[in-house]
Amino acid sequence: MATRASASTQISTLIENLGAGDATTREAAVARLTVIGARAVERLLSAADSPTNAIARTAALRALEGIADPRALPIAFEALGDPDAAVAAAAASLAGVFVRGPKGAAAVDRLIEIALDRARPAPVRVAALRGLRDLAPSTLAPVFASLADDTSVDVQTAVSAAGGTEETLDPLDLLTRGARGSLSWDPQVMRQSIARAGQRAPLPVLLQIIERIREHERGQPAAQRPDWTAVRAAAHLALAQRGSRLAVYDLRESIEAARAPLPVEFLAALSTIGDASCVEAIAGAFARARDQWWRDHLVDAFRAIVKRDKLTRRHAAIKKIEKKSKAALDALWPPRP
Repeated sequence: MATRASASTQISTLIENLGAGDATTREAAVARLTVIGARAVERLLSAADSPTNAIARTAALRALEGIADPRALPIAFEALGDPDAAVAAAAASLAGVFVRGPKGAAAVDRLIEIALDRARPAPVRVAALRGLRDLAPSTLAPVFASLADDTSVDVQTAVSAAGGTEETLDPLDLLTRGARGSLSWDPQVMRQSIARAGQRAPLPVLLQIIERIREHERGQPAAQRPDWTAVRAAAHLALAQRGSRLAVYDLRESIEAARAPLPVEFLAALSTIGDASCVEAIAGAFARARDQWWRDHLVDAFRAIVKRDKLTRRHAAIKKIEKKSKAALDALWPPRP
């Protein structure tokens, strides 16, 4: 019973953080709730449907998109008509997750209706078009034809982008190509493909994506590198959500090399599937860190691993940390009940 109460408390705290004024806190809550998955769906549905602030509703819809639970589709349909454009756009992205599912026809109809409705805000229509990207080009052709004379520059840009091969490929196909070495030129496209197809992609494909992106990052200008790091983080989270430790080595090495906070998905993956081989890297990052958000999440990941692997202060990895920095270990170690 204590474990259930603890999980419930954690979910409650994360739900509250969805409405935080600080974007980093919100993003961390979205990532953690996505990892928690089905257990958080009911609370997320309530948050997305409640008269809370639009920021919290938008974040809840994004978390539901990452979980892709069919229970979220009715909420997505309802939120499509929200007067707040950010909420409605998030609802369109959520509905797009289900266009190939059992209720795909309904999702497709609603998204096409919104994309063609010139009275709606452009960001909502663009989100609807992106939600349709998993469909075959032949299905989308009539929609594009109807938008040929649209006066919205944003919608025209979205139509032009969607007409390219990457935008009309099945996201699983795009990931498979990426694993073979043909990475998308657009990191946002790759990240969205992982969000949409990460739960059905073969595990070796996700591992190869991580390895390809790791190589790709090294050759990128400093300003563009974080975008690709975020894609790699998304692939790690997809593996972790499926209980796979295939890429734990890259999680560990990324933390070891980090001199600045990494995307929260790295830490969420570590908290989910990290093992004793990772704790020394986490302790080193903690000792170097000055950013409080980064330190707090390193503590969370460290304690999650200690609890899951039942590590004690006598474990060899823990002894190594204590030898290097007892102060860091004392700060990281779980408090006594």
